[in-house]
Amino acid sequence: MSSACPAGTGRSRISRPGARLLDALRHRLAERNLEIPTEPVECLAVCKRPATIALAAQGKWTYVIGDLDPQAGVDDLIDSALRFGESENGIVAWKDRPICFRKGVVSRTPPLP
Repeated sequence: MSSACPAGTGRSRISRPGARLLDALRHRLAERNLEIPTEPVECLAVCKRPATIALAAQGKWTYVIGDLDPQAGVDDLIDSALRFGESENGIVAWKDRPICFRKGVVSRTPPLP
């Protein structure tokens, strides 16, 4: 779900915005008693947007959302994932997207046939 890109020149896990985002996301999911699958990946190839997630599911469009703040907006990110999960085909109407989902879309990819 989130990339593990390093920030700046340091390559430690703590300096990785994607890792910080994943930790914050998992912590908040536990607080809200929600189960949304999260899987770290090594690279989503969006180097200028290192705190990035992909919303993906079988038979649905995949969204890559970047420019996320690892410290703030985790609830909006969770709400984005919930709206994506509730959708039939992965397409979430603009008006139903939290702000991070509206502003951060890097790409949208159709499902495989």
